[in-house]
Amino acid sequence: MTNLNATTIKQIVQGMPASDGAGVKLKRVIGQPMLKNLDPFLMLDEFGSEDAQDYIAGFPKHPHRGFQTVTYMLNGKMGHKDSIGNEGIIEDGGLQWMNAGKGIIHEEMPMQIEGKMRGFQLWVNLPSTEKMSAPGYQDIPTANIPELRSEKGSTIRVLAGDYKGQKGAVTTQSVKPQFLDFHLVANESLNVATQNTHNGFLYVYEGEIEVAGKVLSKGQLGVLNFANHLVLESKACARAIFVSGEPINEPVVQYGPFVMNSQEEINQALRDFQQGVLA
Repeated sequence: MTNLNATTIKQIVQGMPASDGAGVKLKRVIGQPMLKNLDPFLMLDEFGSEDAQDYIAGFPKHPHRGFQTVTYMLNGKMGHKDSIGNEGIIEDGGLQWMNAGKGIIHEEMPMQIEGKMRGFQLWVNLPSTEKMSAPGYQDIPTANIPELRSEKGSTIRVLAGDYKGQKGAVTTQSVKPQFLDFHLVANESLNVATQNTHNGFLYVYEGEIEVAGKVLSKGQLGVLNFANHLVLESKACARAIFVSGEPINEPVVQYGPFVMNSQEEINQALRDFQQGVLA
């Protein structure tokens, strides 16, 4: 059922097989030909396998500048080290929010040699005024992520932003997006307040969810046309992440791990990296 104030789906995108790092197999959802970006979001990858050969090589040392990376681990254990001295481990249900800012070199390596590893990496752009900000890092264990329950027993994990007055776990973000993880029970109908000036998406990673008459199945992302609220309906158990944010509306010039506003800024990032002064 739809009404004039309901957020709807304007595009459905299927993730594409890809690989990154030292050959980690993943599914690229944002950052592919069907959806190159969704301001302020630059990339969304889902990684997941029970075969260690698909993930064991990990993501060895590599640089970033000009945006933020968000790693949300559903299953498994991933270690992090970076050039400003941070070290951490993201485990089942944990979250890492890193501000690359003016420059950081980091590595993300599996801390397991068998078993299931599954999660997401999201890239969030920074406005021009923040692109050369000081790099930072926030490691949030699953126990520190607030969870709410619906009357029917669905779980809503509040990673960033706000849900029904509950503030999310992330405090370091610049763009201030909303990031929620929904674990829906059967025959659920959830009404989620949304901001009509935002861009964003709903990505279903288990089951099926109906939004304003359109069904999203596992592995599908719905680009949202925002109004005042979003209604999620499930006939059976389903899981999805919801992410939204205020668009930055600035030029995006990207070269691999560098995202700036002009080609000259990209050239400078490359020079800085080659000369060892990026981070």
